[in-house]
Amino acid sequence: MRLTLYTDYALRTLIYLGLKGDRRASIREIAEAHRISENHLVKVVHRLGRGGFVETMRGRGGGLRLARPAAEIRVGDVVRFTEEDMALVACFQPPGESGGCALIDACRLQSLLGEALAAFMAVLDRRTLADLLAAPEREAVLARLGLGPGTTGVEAPRAPGNGE
Repeated sequence: MRLTLYTDYALRTLIYLGLKGDRRASIREIAEAHRISENHLVKVVHRLGRGGFVETMRGRGGGLRLARPAAEIRVGDVVRFTEEDMALVACFQPPGESGGCALIDACRLQSLLGEALAAFMAVLDRRTLADLLAAPEREAVLARLGLGPGTTGVEAPRAPGNGE
């Protein structure tokens, strides 16, 4: 399965905002840090705001930040919200629609792919944005995004297995 660029940008935006903590960021700042299109990012941020993932504030002192704690944002929820169509192949479409499959209900491929998609989403549902922010590569991520260590305001959760 390949996720859309839209979902990729949404996840990158949430990671950036999560690393910023309570400090606000601008769309321009995020676009420059990730070297992505500011115009595309405007649409992504607008949708993330409508979905309750991002809080947007206009005017002087405005900007973006996470609308809720990173530990409450499941990666699977973001993917479901930003992907328009989770159909892996045309056989997920009814036969009358463009590209629909004439073998619907007579072939095992659809159930196999449905099971695979459910497994894929189950993995994403087990992880939160906080898990992504706590990655061992955190310092490298901060440096590459121009945030630098110690500037995030976010305490990284401990990785499982460290004496807990």
